[in-house]
Amino acid sequence: MNTKTRIVFAVIAALLVGGVIVLAQPEDSSEKADDPKEPTLQPAPADGPGPTATAPSAPPPPPPEIVVRSYEPKGGVRKVEVKRGDTIRFTVDSDVADEFHLHGYDIYEDAAPGEPAQFRVKAKLEGIFEVESHEAGDLGQEALVARVVVEPS
Repeated sequence: MNTKTRIVFAVIAALLVGGVIVLAQPEDSSEKADDPKEPTLQPAPADGPGPTATAPSAPPPPPPEIVVRSYEPKGGVRKVEVKRGDTIRFTVDSDVADEFHLHGYDIYEDAAPGEPAQFRVKAKLEGIFEVESHEAGDLGQEALVARVVVEPS
C-alpha cells in the first residue's frame, strides 16, 4: 500500500472515530426535558400534521376562604359559585369551635381556632345551598355564613 492510500485510510478512520465520539457524548445537562417553564412537544396523531407545543397548566387557585369571627362572617355572607360537575371547594376559618353545615349536600365539617373546616364535594345538584354555623344557630344568632351557587354546566 502506498503512502497516499495510507493517508486516505487514516483520514477516513479519524473521521469515523470523531463521529462515534460526538454521537456518544451525553446531552447538555442544562437542557431538561421536563422543565416546567418550557413548553413541551407532544407527538401528533399518526394522521396529524406533526408535533405541537403545549404550555404547562397553571395550578388551581386556592379555595375561597370564609372567615368567621364571633359567629359572624367577616365581609358578610359569602357566595361560592361553581358549575355542575365541578368540585365545590372552600374553607371556613373560625375563631371558635363550631360545626358548619352545607345544606342540600348534607355535609358537616368541624372548625376550631387554627383548624379551618375544609369542604370539597362534587357539584352534582344545581341550585343555591346555604352554609350555616350550628353554634350561632344554637345561640339564637344569624347562622348563615355563605351560599353555594351551582349553575348548569
